[in-house]
Amino acid sequence: MSWQDDAARDLMGLGGRLALLTRGEGSWVWDADGNRYLDFLGGIAVNCLGHAHPVFVDAVSRQAATLAHVSNYFASPGQLELAARLKRLAGTGEDGRVFLANSGAEANEMAIKLARLHGGPTGRSTILVVEGAFHGRTMGTLSLTPKPAYRDPFEPVLPGIRTVQRTVESLEAAFDETVSALIVEPIQGEAGVVELPAGFLARARELATERDALLILDEVQTGSGRTGEWFAFQRAGIVPDAVTLAKSIGAGFPLGALITFGAASELFYPGTHNSTFGGNPLASAVANAVLGHIEDERLLENVTARGAQLRDAVAALPLVAGTRGAGLLIGIQLTEPLAADVRAAAHERGLIVNAPTDDVIRIAPAYTIGDDEVTEFLTLLGAALAAVAETAPTPTENVKCAVLSDRMESK
Repeated sequence: MSWQDDAARDLMGLGGRLALLTRGEGSWVWDADGNRYLDFLGGIAVNCLGHAHPVFVDAVSRQAATLAHVSNYFASPGQLELAARLKRLAGTGEDGRVFLANSGAEANEMAIKLARLHGGPTGRSTILVVEGAFHGRTMGTLSLTPKPAYRDPFEPVLPGIRTVQRTVESLEAAFDETVSALIVEPIQGEAGVVELPAGFLARARELATERDALLILDEVQTGSGRTGEWFAFQRAGIVPDAVTLAKSIGAGFPLGALITFGAASELFYPGTHNSTFGGNPLASAVANAVLGHIEDERLLENVTARGAQLRDAVAALPLVAGTRGAGLLIGIQLTEPLAADVRAAAHERGLIVNAPTDDVIRIAPAYTIGDDEVTEFLTLLGAALAAVAETAPTPTENVKCAVLSDRMESK
């Protein structure tokens, strides 16, 4: 039997598995057959230091040999260090607070609770989200995710969630007296690395202040330096009331966090939230080591420089209409809805990327990439795009396919 047979027999059938990966080093991974792949997806914006980085390995080894877990009845030195570090990087000031969780979904679940606590005394219970948002797959975070394919099987979801269009005008119209919070991604990764319109976050900050609502930013993908700043809100020149993060903060170790600013830091009280594993000594040690290394080596400068280099070079490749994003969270817009074909062609050639939408390829490589990785990426992606372009249907054929698809869906 093959590993695919084992997976089909023993694992939930929730998605395809492209290969059986067995080891990684830097920006490279190998499968069970010895095939090598250049990883430019980074575990979906997680492996900010690549694979098996010495700093990560040393942190896990050292902490596992001393104290791995103690439950939420106790604190640990690493937990306190990490909370102080995150406050400093986010610029919360002394009144900021941090809760350490296990994932981005957990952090966003806590953000929902924060919004409810804020609006509860005044009876305001509406939470605004933005079209195209993705905030997680738990029942609470699914309520914040307006994609029907994700939500429909689980209706009814949480009440009081209202979706606004991705425009300042729609945001202004929706911000009425019932709103307790706006929860929004600065860059929508799962929607195809979609950036918010100019002035959207600034106006959101103004409206939230005027209406005594919270501005909560989901920085699960954009946080921990992914955009070239520690947090994407710093690029917008605003200060939120709370921010959630995960993914790159642990460089592969499961970890999430909610950071609060100002008065929002006083909303939670004993009994309103907690987590058995959240912020345990092992997770905290890894995050401290990872974030410390990013600072010490000034890797955010590389994130900014390599991001610009990649976007400039990719724009000249076949089928590419343009690029979006910031730093090393990049969406490559295709001229045709062939992203799944490009992803498959890239995989065949030894390159890992993904297709969050029909016409966008997303990349989120390690912050440590250099000229060798960039050159190899452009070679492999260019070959994949060229191969797909050779077999792509003509525009007329695309129209015929679209009409046929519509007819099939209407049955």
